[in-house]
Amino acid sequence: MNYTWHYNEPERASQEQAISLAKELGINPTLGKLLINRGITTYAEARKFFRPQLTNLLDPFLFKDMEIAVKRLNEALGKKERIMVYGDYDVDGVTAVALVYRFLQQYSSNLDYYIPDRYEEGYGVSKQGIDFAYESGVKLIIVLDCGIKAIEEIQYAKDKGIDFIICDHHVPDEVLPPAIAILNAKRKDNTYPYGDLSGCGVGFKLIQGFAKSNNIPFSDLIPLLDLCAVSIASDIVPIMGENRILAYHGLRQLNQGPSVGMKAIIDICGLAGKEITLSDVIYKIGPRLNASGRIENGRESVELLISKEPERALHKAAQINHYNEQRKDLDKAMTEQANQIVASLVHKSDRKAIVIYNEEWHKGVIGIVASRLTEIYFRPAVVLTCDGDLATGSARSVSGFDIYKAIESCRDILENFGGHTYASGLTLKAENVPEFKRRFEEYVENNILPEQTNATLEIDDMLDFQDITRQFFYDLKRFQPFGPNNAKPLFCTRNVYDYGTSKVVGREQEHIKLELVDNKCDIVMNGIAFGQSSQARYIKTKRSFNIVYTIEENTHKRGEIQLQIEDIETSELE
Repeated sequence: MNYTWHYNEPERASQEQAISLAKELGINPTLGKLLINRGITTYAEARKFFRPQLTNLLDPFLFKDMEIAVKRLNEALGKKERIMVYGDYDVDGVTAVALVYRFLQQYSSNLDYYIPDRYEEGYGVSKQGIDFAYESGVKLIIVLDCGIKAIEEIQYAKDKGIDFIICDHHVPDEVLPPAIAILNAKRKDNTYPYGDLSGCGVGFKLIQGFAKSNNIPFSDLIPLLDLCAVSIASDIVPIMGENRILAYHGLRQLNQGPSVGMKAIIDICGLAGKEITLSDVIYKIGPRLNASGRIENGRESVELLISKEPERALHKAAQINHYNEQRKDLDKAMTEQANQIVASLVHKSDRKAIVIYNEEWHKGVIGIVASRLTEIYFRPAVVLTCDGDLATGSARSVSGFDIYKAIESCRDILENFGGHTYASGLTLKAENVPEFKRRFEEYVENNILPEQTNATLEIDDMLDFQDITRQFFYDLKRFQPFGPNNAKPLFCTRNVYDYGTSKVVGREQEHIKLELVDNKCDIVMNGIAFGQSSQARYIKTKRSFNIVYTIEENTHKRGEIQLQIEDIETSELE
């Protein structure tokens, strides 16, 4: 990929502020600058950022309707009513269901959970699910990570005498469903100060509110935080504010005391004995938990996450891992087909969006294919397939572009849609696909900024190798966990040279293992440049070049610093 490098020299006032804050904290001025860029300007704010405390979680009763929700839940438990925990089939949904179910299991034996079938029922609350609840004698449904647009379905449940508590984080419509309580910080009359919780995070706030109202110690909730961390990483929500606290302590729980089910998936992923990061969740744990909902039914992931028997959990994790292998095969085949379609488009380079439709594609994998297209072409992408009499699709966006609003602009020709800024889903009549394609592409054309369609590396600061000390690396690690709004910092060093020992590596000789020096000191820095072996010939000439990189710990030599090189800029085209 051809990247554009972007670096803004800080203004003098901002630079002085960063130096002053860094001095107060006893850290490198570059790290002070990183804090300022994250809106952290005081010693007290930095202390909170570097040491996330569970005591700094917000009061759950700041949520509009929390008192009503907790009162109804207390009433249901007091009367021994049958309760159903209902959720979406993706990672956020299954972790949310597992979290609330595991907690309430301690206080009720009259409890069930439900994950709709992606293929029979589709996304969100279904009448089929409500009918099942009614036949089971359910009086209260707690719905997680969906439900905010289920007006007709929740009215249907209400007519059957079933109450709903909605815990959702997706954007609502003007009219809200007739639920007894709606916990959603994106509602227009919201009173909660933090709007970026995951669906599982909203479920956590519900049980936090319940625990507080019943004088249950907060320590009883800590074992559930590993589920929050997995949902936050997988749903790509901002890692600042309350999410940072939940992710930080959730990762600690994942590493030090994971649940039986989570331990099984960690073992299957080959992560046992290693320090698990949010990247491990995104690329290894999350896809496996997602796979059961994509290939079979998300209920299997819930079964794993609530499991109490290690042997059974390991068997279930192995089964889910098998689904993930199937998913990877489908993903590869469909992405190749999608690329062929995109390559055949007229004036492809002029298009600001990608909308493709194939009736044969697997419904469970279209979201992944949309993500792949966005990564390859750096364009908002919508991938559609056939679902009975309708076309159903998944949409993914590029940084800074609100794809939900783009889809919302076509709502009059859609049967259903939902989601948030960077990921959405939609359903429409097949005959409306051409019109949707025309209007969606027109909206993107008129609203996307030129820089949003370029593959850009946003450089945080310029460094010399002498700046990258062990103390610098130790302090940089304190910025973890990384994610949206707290991205892993990218640094640039200019005029570096091969030390003479760099070499091409990899099964297909596609990577470069580098040993580099710059012209400021005699320090030799180790680096790895994945997929950039085409630059090796230039590098071996001993001419200078520029690099953009992140700073990592070498996984093969613990404690050793390694540069992960994202891009190489040479002085001539090869």
